[in-house]
Amino acid sequence: MQLRDLSRWNASLPNTEKMPVLFLGHGSPMNAIEENQFVTEFRKLGQELTRPQAILCISAHWETRGTFVTAMEHPQTIHDFGGFPQALFDVQYPAPGSPQLALATQKLVTSTEVHLDDKWGLDHGSWSVIKHMYPDAQVPVIQMSIDYTQSAQYHYDLAKELMALRRKGVLIVGSGNMIHNLRRVAWDKLNAPFAYDWALEARETMNTAILTHDHQTLIDFRKQGTAFDLSIPTPEHYLPLLYTLALQDDHDEVQLFNDEPVGGSLSMTSLKIA
Repeated sequence: MQLRDLSRWNASLPNTEKMPVLFLGHGSPMNAIEENQFVTEFRKLGQELTRPQAILCISAHWETRGTFVTAMEHPQTIHDFGGFPQALFDVQYPAPGSPQLALATQKLVTSTEVHLDDKWGLDHGSWSVIKHMYPDAQVPVIQMSIDYTQSAQYHYDLAKELMALRRKGVLIVGSGNMIHNLRRVAWDKLNAPFAYDWALEARETMNTAILTHDHQTLIDFRKQGTAFDLSIPTPEHYLPLLYTLALQDDHDEVQLFNDEPVGGSLSMTSLKIA
């Protein structure tokens, strides 16, 4: 990809109305093939939003040393899980990639080097939710990785550099779970709205901070006490939330949806910034 190709891409995508930004609680990979209240809301999003020119997804399931974006024409569908029915492994989501968007993203970010990747593809953090929004798999999708060596503040600041994409018809999606502690899941209550007290406490604090634009509390999640520590034992599912919040401006409103706990120690809470 040459700079003239980037210029051609920019010219082909004139400025648009500002696109929304999403954080989607993706939960179990089975949500890709099951019918439930969560996927119903994902499907409604696809029907209600202006159809994007492309999607940039930050998924909890692509952790790297350094920051990468997928830059291939035809990303593979990655089945990065085990122990599920064959029907889930049979799912393919053949959305095209966008080397042009990958290069544009690389050029926008100046705080760190963004590497172009031709090996990854679309993991279930992206395709399991995007397939409900755009089942025709015609919208180009690229992924940005999460650099596991960096702080929450680093990720929040990096995300701010992507702001210009919102006016190029690009839908930016963070995919993870705000509360995600698999070691403490009550498996017998996985299909019922149930949460431990510490998960409810963390969920209330997180939701209040989101709705009041108190991003610093959420960036400083390791300073918020035991409820947060239990809810976020490792940060990879939480950090995509910060990518979404960083792209909120003073004119945006936030809407929470799918705001349900499951299995005691998971939350499906999702949000739309628009």
